[in-house]
Amino acid sequence: MSRLITTSVVGSHAFPGWLFLGDAAAQRGELGSEDVRELVQDAITVAVEDQHRAGLDVITDGEMSRLDFNLGFYSFLDNIEPIPTARQLGVPAHDQRGKYRVVGELAAHGGLGVVEDFRYLKSIARTDVKATLPGPFTLAGRLEPCTRYPDRMALTEALIPIVRSEALQLVAAGADFLQIDEPSFSVYPERIAEYVDVFNRTVDGVQARIATHLCFGNYRARAVGRRRYRALFPAAMDMRVGQFVLEFASREFVELDLLREIAQDRDVAVGVVDVKNLWIEPAEEIATRTRLLLEHVAPERLTLVPDCGLSQTARWAALRKLRAMVDGASIVRRELAG
Repeated sequence: MSRLITTSVVGSHAFPGWLFLGDAAAQRGELGSEDVRELVQDAITVAVEDQHRAGLDVITDGEMSRLDFNLGFYSFLDNIEPIPTARQLGVPAHDQRGKYRVVGELAAHGGLGVVEDFRYLKSIARTDVKATLPGPFTLAGRLEPCTRYPDRMALTEALIPIVRSEALQLVAAGADFLQIDEPSFSVYPERIAEYVDVFNRTVDGVQARIATHLCFGNYRARAVGRRRYRALFPAAMDMRVGQFVLEFASREFVELDLLREIAQDRDVAVGVVDVKNLWIEPAEEIATRTRLLLEHVAPERLTLVPDCGLSQTARWAALRKLRAMVDGASIVRRELAG
């Protein structure tokens, strides 16, 4: 990209409180299809305007139609059914997230629902946009293996054509920047060569700028992985991506040597805002972090983002963090301009 120090988000935006009320009403059968469509589009409008007001260079639809990253996609998959959650009380953790039993051939005859939201985003955005989509390995994580699909990799194989089809439809709808989210790669790094192959087959023939987001989980602001990227590299450099989107703020900027390695021929979007923390990073702190990053990454290859999506962050905090991030980037841009 031609900008020096681009500002963006990873994907999800903080949800307005009324969206949860609308979703609960929908679950009770109190909303019709047009009511749900209006609810989602109003929420996207709010997310877009929040990002515009923050001054971001590249925005998303806020992933407003999925209230929990990838869980919203399972309603689009055919031949699965929910498994009762074994633990519903106590401290929130990943074992309380929904899981699904596969009862037939995995398919998504109506698509994954991302294209309609993207078209609406394009119609109201006043700056550059990107589309976001979970990758097949991450999407397989909440599906229970069965006789037909005996392990997670078998489930992943069945999901590759589904995710690829959605990506191709997004490009046909005008998406020229597509981010495939695969946080599970970092959580289970031992099969990285297989993951690279899965990813590359998923994006085969997708004519767009491709990014991938690798993180460590963020359910209720809790990570689930070891929070180290080194096990993924250098093998991950064989992924057909133009940008790696990585979590650094919550990890106190360890593994900065990786950025120098990656940024030799790829762009990097680096998390400089900790979405797991309600401390609002001052603009000057963001500027200090950005100067540190520029010791490893050329400014034209660097994008500043929060560590992860903002769906687990209170909206008031998300707005202040984004504004500070943009202001911090502006400080360093002015320094670069002399």
